[in-house]
Amino acid sequence: MKPTHIEHIGIAVKSLDESIPYYENILGLTCYSVEEVKEQHVKTAFFMVGKTKIELLESTDPEGPIGRFIEKKGEGIHHLAYAVENLESVLAETEAKGIKLIDKVPRQGAEGLSIAFLHPKSTFGVLTELCEDKNL
Repeated sequence: MKPTHIEHIGIAVKSLDESIPYYENILGLTCYSVEEVKEQHVKTAFFMVGKTKIELLESTDPEGPIGRFIEKKGEGIHHLAYAVENLESVLAETEAKGIKLIDKVPRQGAEGLSIAFLHPKSTFGVLTELCEDKNL
């Protein structure tokens, strides 16, 4: 695996409506996209910081992954996402090296990306997302 860049930093929030103004009015960023990813029970908001994105994640279901995360740990950094090429082969290579996968096959994520997560027990406590933009 050779990530090309940090794709985004995912931050769990209780409310996009309450958190977006901080990023816009205090940090001076612009929210360029709000999107719901129904399969993951989440609504997302994106901001650019240089070449890296900040993804705010609001749960649409308390039993969804973000809802459970906030219930257990509160708001805050949820995951770090890296851009990779050939996601399917990267997952096979990573698993062969002993890393526990949450997703053995890619799934659809926000912004049309193919995504897969690595288990934080195998990545020193950091939930790691791998992303591939098939449109590039």
